[in-house]
Amino acid sequence: MIARHFPFLALLVCLQSIAGDHLPGNLPAGPAPKGNAMFGVTEVVGKPVEDKSGFVSWKTLAMVKVDTGKTDDVVTYDKQIESLHNKVVKLHGFMLPLGMGEKQSRFILTATPPTCAFCLPGGPEQVIEVRAAAPIRYSYDAIELTGTFEVLHNDPMGLYYRVSAAKEVK
Repeated sequence: MIARHFPFLALLVCLQSIAGDHLPGNLPAGPAPKGNAMFGVTEVVGKPVEDKSGFVSWKTLAMVKVDTGKTDDVVTYDKQIESLHNKVVKLHGFMLPLGMGEKQSRFILTATPPTCAFCLPGGPEQVIEVRAAAPIRYSYDAIELTGTFEVLHNDPMGLYYRVSAAKEVK
């Protein structure tokens, strides 16, 4: 069971290492995961972005089937998702920074607003790794991007999607 969730645990450790000693030491422990949740993934509490004409829908990205194996999960993507591979697409969502600073070159785009700087707000179908062509200013509001979409098969971090050469749509 731990092996199957290792990629998300690794991402959580990576995110926490970025913060280093900047975390207060007297915070109470958070709640334990419930249901199918795992450590490093928080319950969705914010309102997800609404579908927008011309943008890839998060509902489309959720059309995956996951077959649970003994050590690895096997992910099968819907044909609509596979058809987006290596295509330039428009996406919108919330930025979850992976580093310090007001501008980010690499971050996670999420369907719902993050509620914790160290946790993913949902499962792997609700997050996209973004590699920006030029740093993008952090915002609490939803952002709009365009870039080359990749469907990831067997990503070592457990991610399903990546966008490269991303630029903010103004």
